[in-house]
Amino acid sequence: MDEKSDLPPYAAAASSFTPLPAPGTTSTSTRRLAGGRLRRSRAIKFVALACMVLLVLSQWKQSWYAERAATRLSEARLLADLASCRKLQAKPQDPIGLGRERNARYVDGGRPTLIKNATIWIGEPVHGTSEADARAGKGWQWISGDVYLEHGLVRRVESAITVGSVATNTLVVDARGRLLTAGIIDMHSHAGVGPLPGLDGDEDTNEMSDDVTPWARSIDGLHPDDVQIQVIKSGGVTTSLILPGSGNNIGGEAFVVKHAVGPKDGRPETSAADMLADPDRTWRYMKMACGENAKRVHGGIDRSPYSRMGESYRFRRAFETAGALVTKQDDWCRKAEAIGAENMDEYLPQDLKWESLSAVLRGQVHVNTHCYKIADLEAMVDHSNEFQFPIRAFHHAHQTYLVPEILKRTWGGRAPASALFADNMYYKAEAYVGSEHAGKYLYDQGLTPVYVSDNPVLNAQHVLFEAAKAYHWGLPYHAALASVTSAPAELLGLGRRLGKVKPGFDADIALWDSDPLSVGAAPVQVWIDGVAQFSKPVELEKDNQGPMQPDSRLADIPPEEPVVVETALFTGITKVLLDLPSPHDAALAAAEAAGVPFNVAVRDGKISCVGECAAATEGANATVVSLRNGHLHKAFTTFGNLGLVEIAAEDSTNNGVTSAFTRAVDGLQLGGKVLGVAGRYGVTRAISPPLSTSGPFGVSAAFITTAETSIESGAVFASDAAVHYSLDLGAKSSGHSYAEVFGELRRKLLAAAAPKDSDGSSGNATDPYAESEYLRRVVAGDIVLAVTVSSADGIAALLRVKSDIEAATSTPLRVAVIGGAESHLLAKELAAASVGVVLAPLQQLGASWDTRRALVGAPLDAGTVVDVLAAAGVVVAVGLAEEWRVRDVAFEAGAAWRNGGGKISRREALDIVSTNAYRVLGLEEPEEHRGAHWVVSEGDPLDIGARIKAVGAGRGTVSIY
Repeated sequence: MDEKSDLPPYAAAASSFTPLPAPGTTSTSTRRLAGGRLRRSRAIKFVALACMVLLVLSQWKQSWYAERAATRLSEARLLADLASCRKLQAKPQDPIGLGRERNARYVDGGRPTLIKNATIWIGEPVHGTSEADARAGKGWQWISGDVYLEHGLVRRVESAITVGSVATNTLVVDARGRLLTAGIIDMHSHAGVGPLPGLDGDEDTNEMSDDVTPWARSIDGLHPDDVQIQVIKSGGVTTSLILPGSGNNIGGEAFVVKHAVGPKDGRPETSAADMLADPDRTWRYMKMACGENAKRVHGGIDRSPYSRMGESYRFRRAFETAGALVTKQDDWCRKAEAIGAENMDEYLPQDLKWESLSAVLRGQVHVNTHCYKIADLEAMVDHSNEFQFPIRAFHHAHQTYLVPEILKRTWGGRAPASALFADNMYYKAEAYVGSEHAGKYLYDQGLTPVYVSDNPVLNAQHVLFEAAKAYHWGLPYHAALASVTSAPAELLGLGRRLGKVKPGFDADIALWDSDPLSVGAAPVQVWIDGVAQFSKPVELEKDNQGPMQPDSRLADIPPEEPVVVETALFTGITKVLLDLPSPHDAALAAAEAAGVPFNVAVRDGKISCVGECAAATEGANATVVSLRNGHLHKAFTTFGNLGLVEIAAEDSTNNGVTSAFTRAVDGLQLGGKVLGVAGRYGVTRAISPPLSTSGPFGVSAAFITTAETSIESGAVFASDAAVHYSLDLGAKSSGHSYAEVFGELRRKLLAAAAPKDSDGSSGNATDPYAESEYLRRVVAGDIVLAVTVSSADGIAALLRVKSDIEAATSTPLRVAVIGGAESHLLAKELAAASVGVVLAPLQQLGASWDTRRALVGAPLDAGTVVDVLAAAGVVVAVGLAEEWRVRDVAFEAGAAWRNGGGKISRREALDIVSTNAYRVLGLEEPEEHRGAHWVVSEGDPLDIGARIKAVGAGRGTVSIY
């Protein structure tokens, strides 16, 4: 051992020195001394090391505290994040109605209103009615009474409220027995985000930058100055759910608004925020969409979603991402509660992109999903179960009636409602399978149908009429009224504030000129938050002012396929609304003069007898059809795309669109579902022009809708009906100006009016079907020139062209206007020029710049386009803007008559949807059609509730339903 290694420290040696033993000796004492010195040395070293460690630790701790102090998180924000935890984990509850002293939307200074002598639909059955009885329609009734509105609330609903029992400054309104309901609620609208007239600079319906945009909010694109808001309100609509569009799988947040905007409507400001129906924003709303739209808009070979499989992935990936955020937030919140928010080393995780979708997974958002087909419905139900979120309603929902059991599997134990159109279908593959009876089928399965507009797809001003048609197709009366009042209110989470006329509910009220489920019903006044919305409303006197008696027989669905016979006897006829040839006209006069129901006999498809008619069917084995209030009237003739378009969005099912001048007769495709429906609902004849990229262009054909093929004898009764040009917005979208297209039409007509070549030929004698040859027939006055044009100035340009050609040829030019939304502004000029109008559609929306001055009727306008034209002597017909309207032709006539203020008769209203089409387009109704095209309805065909029982379509037979 090295001795030096055993030496003690100098301090120790100085105090106790001991001589070393001689070399080679190792005594016990020496060994003990060496061991003691070793133990003391190690202890001293350990103490020294410990001191050094403590010194280093002290220095590190000082450094750590200094660094911690420099990077310490904001305690205020951490505490705010902890408060956010409580909001994140809170489940909203439907806000109260009764118990409020005032509506949060009430504006100080507003006067109370007492509505006296009203006939009131409360919106729920009488107290004590069981749920089963209520669903069956028991306990629902109209009651006579008064309604008192104060502080934006319905305060009292009683049989008689004395003026002395209310505030002294109360406005008193005498309802004169008029029918009063809660304001109409449209649960699917794009009003405001797609303002009208449609201008590119104002269009904000869809955020198309991505397929998944839960962060988008409709309120950020809502234009409170959209003129359509006032038009919608004139239909009694007080509240709408404004949704983003369906171009994305997840389109973003929606907002519930009321249609009161700015000081003129009793509001403090013109703003989107001021329109919110629930200023507290108790519930949130999300728009999703599955199926064709998103994959068409966003899909591609290198983009997703290309298919429904891709859509499901996008949905699931989005839910997964939002779910991960929920987990992180919940973990943070639990830790913060445990150790104190001020001790957290990070802030609450947040991501604006996924915030609203995470709220969906937390149950704070009512999800509304656009889905048509079974595949889409089932996929969304699966997603709801995988990620555990409820679905409030499926929208469009054409096929929900086929799969109630799938709907009932939705997560949360509550089957989604179906937000439907009554009969709008066929326009694309997703809409090709559907039923006008869907509402009834769903209701029978214990599910909830609601009716919506998808404004501007349908005009939300008339969303109530969707509910009326639903009643017509079998939905019980009380459920139909609920489908646009209390049912959507409950689905919006506002069922204790909206949708009923009860104390504590918002004072959103509509007073009607007739039963709200009748054809042509219009409000005479609308109140929102207790404030009357129309200063000088136009009020129409109707023949059916009281409530209708609900008809339970409408729940009996008629057969889809008719019984076809040659001979039939109809008993119980009370009214004939068509001209009968002699001698039937005299027999009819005698039968009607007797004042009792009579009979009508049909043999070989034609009317053969009116009166007793016992002998008329002897030996013919006639089918007897007994009727209650039977009506015999004209079959319908429509102008539109029937026979050329089956599924508008599917080119393979249609004649196609071309820029060439063609003949419709060469492209007819008969025997399809749409034409089958047309025949079923009394549309036995149609006039259809071929289509181009800008609209009708070429030569139209007139044909029988029930024929199997166009070559069948008599199927086409006018191969060359009229020559068509479209000088409407389609022309401008094709890169032309109005000046150009009207100028080009003038040049073509003048060229057609020029003398033929010296050899007598036209220069194109080998093709009698060329455009130039048809124009020669036009300028010769042999065939009508039918021009699709909507704006008043466009119609004026057309009248100038007509005048110029007549001056050059000295021959009257036969012209018709198709579309004609603003034709009322030139009614006198059209009458003077003998130009008829085919309105398509009858009730215009004002969706485009060219149609913005269309009349919308009461209570805003003193009349409709039909009224003004008819009063001026213009011949008016109604065309089909879309093929699905074939079911509604009789209702169009009813609306024209009931809102006409006596300007047209019942028969004249039916002429608008039948024989006037021939008059406008210069056609002669074939002699063999007279007495062979007719319809027998049980009930007035112009009313809701009338059922078509038989159709004669000029083919020698009768179709009985």
